[in-house]
Amino acid sequence: MNSSTAARAADLRTWLTDRPDGEQAYALLEHTDWRALAPAAAQLRERGWGCRISYSRKVFVPLTQLCRDVCHYCTFAQTPRKLEKPYLEPEDVLHIAREGAALGCKEVLFTLGDQPELRYARAREALARLGFASTLDYLEHVAGLVLRETGLLPHLNPGLMNAEQFTRLRRVAPSMGIMLESASERLCERGGPHFGSPDKHPVRRLETLRLAGEARVAMTSGILIGIGETRRERLDALLALRDLSDRYGHIQEIIVQNFRAKPGTKMHDAPEPSSDELCWTIAAARLIFGSGMSIQAPPNLYGGDLPELIAAGINDWGGVSPLTPDHVNPEAPWPHLDRLAADTARAGCDLAERLTIYPSYVLARRDWLAPELQAPVLRLSDGAGFARVGTWSPGSAEAASADDLRDVPLLATPRCSAIGRLIERAVAGVELAEAEAAELFTARGADFVQVCESADQLRRETVGDTVSYAVVRNINYTNICLYKCGFCAFSKGRAHENLRGAPYLVDLDEIRRRVREAWDRGGTEVCMQGGIHPSFTGQTYLDICRAAKQAVPQMHVHAFSPLEVSHGAQTLGISVGEFLTELKLAGLGSLPGTAAEILDDQIRLELAPDKLSTQQWLDVVAQAHRAGLPTTSTIMFGHLEGYEHWARHLLHLRHLQQQTGGLTEFVPLPFVHMEAPMYLRGRARRGPTLREALLMHAVARLVLHPLIRNVQASWVKLGPEWGQRCLQAGANDLGGTLMNESISRAAGASHGQELAPAEMQQLVAAIGRPWRQRNTLYGDVDAASIERAGNAAPLSDTYNAPIARRTSAPVTA
Repeated sequence: MNSSTAARAADLRTWLTDRPDGEQAYALLEHTDWRALAPAAAQLRERGWGCRISYSRKVFVPLTQLCRDVCHYCTFAQTPRKLEKPYLEPEDVLHIAREGAALGCKEVLFTLGDQPELRYARAREALARLGFASTLDYLEHVAGLVLRETGLLPHLNPGLMNAEQFTRLRRVAPSMGIMLESASERLCERGGPHFGSPDKHPVRRLETLRLAGEARVAMTSGILIGIGETRRERLDALLALRDLSDRYGHIQEIIVQNFRAKPGTKMHDAPEPSSDELCWTIAAARLIFGSGMSIQAPPNLYGGDLPELIAAGINDWGGVSPLTPDHVNPEAPWPHLDRLAADTARAGCDLAERLTIYPSYVLARRDWLAPELQAPVLRLSDGAGFARVGTWSPGSAEAASADDLRDVPLLATPRCSAIGRLIERAVAGVELAEAEAAELFTARGADFVQVCESADQLRRETVGDTVSYAVVRNINYTNICLYKCGFCAFSKGRAHENLRGAPYLVDLDEIRRRVREAWDRGGTEVCMQGGIHPSFTGQTYLDICRAAKQAVPQMHVHAFSPLEVSHGAQTLGISVGEFLTELKLAGLGSLPGTAAEILDDQIRLELAPDKLSTQQWLDVVAQAHRAGLPTTSTIMFGHLEGYEHWARHLLHLRHLQQQTGGLTEFVPLPFVHMEAPMYLRGRARRGPTLREALLMHAVARLVLHPLIRNVQASWVKLGPEWGQRCLQAGANDLGGTLMNESISRAAGASHGQELAPAEMQQLVAAIGRPWRQRNTLYGDVDAASIERAGNAAPLSDTYNAPIARRTSAPVTA
């Protein structure tokens, strides 16, 4: 390596930490071979996007091919005499969108010519017949129609727009786009490809992008290479786009698209840019924009080996349609998704589906989306803001789809990745930082397999192969509640009167009867929780405890969430610690660590603003441990939070266990959405995806190691099949048989009230593992209890005393 080459390499290394300024960027012109730029570009890509190469599954709607511009390379734009209809009719658009939705598409890409009504009388006449004054008015109408009728998300490419038009269109489209193509005015002069195209003047397109930034619209832009520009002019365009992006933060991706010569155009015999030229420009774009910007190149337009584009720095393939052709480049069909995934894998990366709006904008949706669009986007996204894959939802009896199963592979070719290094540290017992723990939840493909396999191996080394379960009866003594939790379909109050189930209150005699029946059926624990009834005091909870112990002194009473404990103490005018002592004397053996939801105050304010704060919840649980009352720990996930909140929650639990040692287990509770008020109001996702649900168990095993030994799978929310899969991804416990389960069923879960011991044993045996019936604190159960559980009679009918919705009646004997 000579001195000048070494100096250029050193310059590139500095760009890994500091983006080049305008003058420094032109030093890229000294690097004529893209392969010299690729190592730094690929490193930046991996830093910003990991091993994920994204794409959007879309349908392409050519709303109109009329255009007032006459770009010399374009075959999309047509004259009126060549078109059967100037505009697609609304029913045509809906037909395409519905077909796309049936194939799993989530984006409708509206492509159209620029303001054709300014040039063609036939366009004006067609718009008048449709009832609209302009193409953009009609676009607003059909985009809103698609959104309402199909749920697909429109992405609009309407060309130049003013501020008022952005304000209107952002109500029907999460994202829009306008290609800068080039910053060179020279290309608009006579003989240039943009001569006669008034909408292609760079200053006008940059002004449209500026207005989009002012309007807080997530935008796609980019450049078209090989149309007569120089490399320096490409850098001019990229730097102009970077300036706007830095100012407004609204450019979500930069497309580097290569010119394709097309018959019938003025540029039909113009030379196309080489593969090396495209890769050089991609690498330059990555180095100029840094790690955070999405850099895209369309896979259908590249004639070389697709992994080369990843090596050059792209992290996105753009929109790929399983239904419609690329109407702008009809000669270049989309690659099949399986082929695209295979090519991506050859580059050591995983194909990840995204929405038309990028993940960071989804997570910051209140800043970037009109209120009307937040619910549609949220329902199609996962916890990282990528597209929700598959049809599976917690609590649903519907079988996992092919997309679900592709998202949770059992096998994959191993690879060296940042996630692998995080796993090594977690297995060694090192506490991960919040961002590192959150990164584990992003695992896909080979990384997903590695996380699950590593968690399973760690489980084997920590607690062995035996799968435990407990014979438990759930007693939910009332569904009347003072609180208005957005996720809860169980409680009945003024805000929830339309939800399933009548309000009820279980009296002490019925509690005693259920406890005795549970004992007779082999139960060793009653788990008792309920709503915060307006007439309940601390004495109510003491009476419930005593009633259970009076019925069966040997029964373990596992009862009362931290919220109920706090409420009880407050109503008696004593401290939480004093109330916990009273509960223990009354027979309480342990507490469920429920009402945790997400241990992040921002999320808690949205879920249940009047409940305990994060620190209050942690304090109650810590005081229970100091009082000699162990607790479980839980997370309720998959609604409106993100991966960083999951990581924060796990680390709160890790720190609590370091202080007290009183957590017996960790129980992930996937959000069941069907009847949840916040979902019905459009404020929540449909629970975690199947990949996320499995990862929660696996990541928890890793992040909580070695402090919390037991990870439980909730069969009532996951279903038996996926509860079983969690046992192969770090979980070691199937929880309780339940006997009576009310809360998940009220939310819409379909997996039943009870899973008998024999069914538990069959689930475990099917994966070749031994089983063990345990007690609440993971000790062994006596032979007599096991025998009673194996010969249990059918449950008697329960009696929930109906009450008036505004009752003040307490639990009584």
